Amino acid sequence: MISLRETAYGKLNLSLEVLGRRPDGYHELEMVMISVSLSDQLTLSLNTGSPWSVSCDRPGIPAGPENLCWRAAAAYCEAAGLDPGGLSIHIQKNIPAQAGMAGGSSDAAAVLRALNRHYGRFSPEALLKLGLGVGSDVPYCLFGGTALARGRGEVLTRLPGLPGELYFVLAKPEFSVSTPALFREIDEARYGSAGAEQGSFAASLPAGGSLGGDGALPSARSEQAAPEGAGRRGEQPSSPPRSPAAAMIEAITRADRNAIGAALHNDFEPLVAARFPIVEQLRRVMLSHEAEGARLTGTGSVVFGLFCSQFKAAAAALELREYCPEVHLVKAV
Repeated sequence: MISLRETAYGKLNLSLEVLGRRPDGYHELEMVMISVSLSDQLTLSLNTGSPWSVSCDRPGIPAGPENLCWRAAAAYCEAAGLDPGGLSIHIQKNIPAQAGMAGGSSDAAAVLRALNRHYGRFSPEALLKLGLGVGSDVPYCLFGGTALARGRGEVLTRLPGLPGELYFVLAKPEFSVSTPALFREIDEARYGSAGAEQGSFAASLPAGGSLGGDGALPSARSEQAAPEGAGRRGEQPSSPPRSPAAAMIEAITRADRNAIGAALHNDFEPLVAARFPIVEQLRRVMLSHEAEGARLTGTGSVVFGLFCSQFKAAAAALELREYCPEVHLVKAV
């Protein structure tokens, strides 16, 4: 029997904008994402001689073919034309489920990385395409770090890392949200109950990066990091406003902690906060402890605060435990 071990890091959305619905039914997104130190640990056992299985030390995680780890392993083996001779996957779970932190997608990406490290059948580009078939967040989770994600989340551009001495406090309230339902609410709010516009969004986006042959994501050039509409000297102030992602990229490029906090953005947050008032309560607690900013990640339910002081972050975490059973203090990785 062969054992493979892999770490799966959680993610946060520093900015998340829903640009519109595409002709294929998916939504065009523009997001700035980071990996954080809260992580799951996966152990894959090959050549077990037994039927496939998935287990987890936390209840409520699917244990059969509906688990993304199973689906990732099945996709890899089918595409590679191999039989591992029996497979078991055990997940030591630390990333909260239904939290907007891509815990399931990160676990699936860890399975793909572990299998490819062992078998070596696919290039980084091919692995990204394989991951997209498992889930929209899997391509980002395969490579992690600080990145701009477009399309469904698979068009990735590497960004500079966050400046040092930044701390994130994560608070997980006890509710979950249907992601498809939130997308429908956004569509109806923008386009009415007749449905979303079709067909123009993907064509209107600037071309994003793709994976390079060495497996590294392409880096954002300085002009990509500039705010949208930032023009030449003397340009009139009627230029289009910069997008949330552009504002965040500019702040990261300048290593401006205050600007990073001010640029936090999530199109889903108003919808979720209207339904669950605790979202705004958690934000207020974080801001009362001098967080640079606080936002929902993904479709929730985790709310995170960004702090320049570990002491203030720890104080916020202590108070937040009065509201949430699960609170974490983490850093970007």
